[in-house]
Amino acid sequence: MTYEEYNAFCGSLPATTYVCQWGGSHVWKVGGKVFAIGGWDKDGSVGITFKTSDLSYEILQEMPGLRPAPYLASRGMKWIQHYEEPGLDDEGLKLYLTESHRIVASGLSKKKRKDLGLVFE
Repeated sequence: MTYEEYNAFCGSLPATTYVCQWGGSHVWKVGGKVFAIGGWDKDGSVGITFKTSDLSYEILQEMPGLRPAPYLASRGMKWIQHYEEPGLDDEGLKLYLTESHRIVASGLSKKKRKDLGLVFE
C-alpha cells in the first residue's frame, strides 16, 4: 500500500481527521483519538500502525512482517505495526484499519459519537 492509498483509505472512513506529526508520520484520528499511523523509511518501505482487539493482537504479532508497535505496545497497548513483506495484503490492511477506526470510535463518549454522526451496530 502506498502512502497515497493509505491516506485515501483512512480519509474515506467516517469523521476522520489527518495530521502530519511525530517526524513526518501520517496520523489519522477519529474524534481526536489516533487510530492509524503511517510512516515511510528513506528507502520507501511502509510502516503502518493500527489498534487491534486483544485476540487480533495475539494472532497478528506472530505473523511475518507484523510486530507489536514500537513504543505503543511496550506500554501495554494493543497496537500492531505492518513493517515489511509479507505482512498483510492491501485488503487485509484495510480491514484492520477499519477495525482500528471502529475500536477507537467506540471508546468515544456517546455524545461525541452522536456529534460526529458515528453509529455502530
